[in-house]
Amino acid sequence: MSTFHDHPAPAPTAATGTAPDDAGEPDSTPAQPQVPSPGYADIHADDYDRWFGKPGITAATVDTLASLAGDGPVLELGIGTGRVALPLAARGLDVHGVEASAAMVARLRSKPGGDRIHVTPGDFADLPVADTYSLVHVVGGTFFELAGGDAQQRCLTAVATHLEPTGVFVLDAHLPEALAVAAASGVPEVVSETDEHLILCHRRIDPSTQTYQSHYLIHEADRTRHLRVRFRYASPGELDLMAERAGLRLRQRLGSWRGGPLAPDSTYHVSVYELR
Repeated sequence: MSTFHDHPAPAPTAATGTAPDDAGEPDSTPAQPQVPSPGYADIHADDYDRWFGKPGITAATVDTLASLAGDGPVLELGIGTGRVALPLAARGLDVHGVEASAAMVARLRSKPGGDRIHVTPGDFADLPVADTYSLVHVVGGTFFELAGGDAQQRCLTAVATHLEPTGVFVLDAHLPEALAVAAASGVPEVVSETDEHLILCHRRIDPSTQTYQSHYLIHEADRTRHLRVRFRYASPGELDLMAERAGLRLRQRLGSWRGGPLAPDSTYHVSVYELR
């Protein structure tokens, strides 16, 4: 996540784990594009890994999550194509997921080990699961696909009811100030560049609604596509307040998935919450 990805226009009714990103690291957007609607995911599920895969960030994300997971089981909100879930499972963890897009789940199932991960279909705002977990996580800015503060609060409240007593909830998020500076510069971010494709991202912020839209231009095979996705952002302080209302408290806040404290030059944060 590192910053997040994009989708075609309206905000999603069910959060998926497939949007082109948005929680971000300076040298790459947070690893996982978020797809605001299952329709978009159905169209681009086969392209997602090629366009938005971030091996370096994925490895750092998996290392950090594995260090926090305990004995499991673990639950990923917006599991998508399994970018993070499959490496976690390969380390011996019992990994579960929630995902709104059947196409993204089919893509996950097509990968080695994908058939061993239990995925519950649905919107993770209301967490349609029954078990408790030692780790619940949502990465790549996917939490902010949830359309508004009410949905985000519901999600946090549901997470608290599905954590084991010593469990933790982990998410990554853009810092609004860094988003504003980047947007004001007018310089698009290079999300991915290979011999086969070029992906650029430009974000537009609307502080009156506490939202931003990520506009992605994807040029591949002499064709250019424009994808848009809307996110509802929150400051670290607002997240901490929502977490407190849900029965959680901040345990640790990192400046990136690679570790280290939040610093003045950080562009995103990784926050770890525990039960109060």
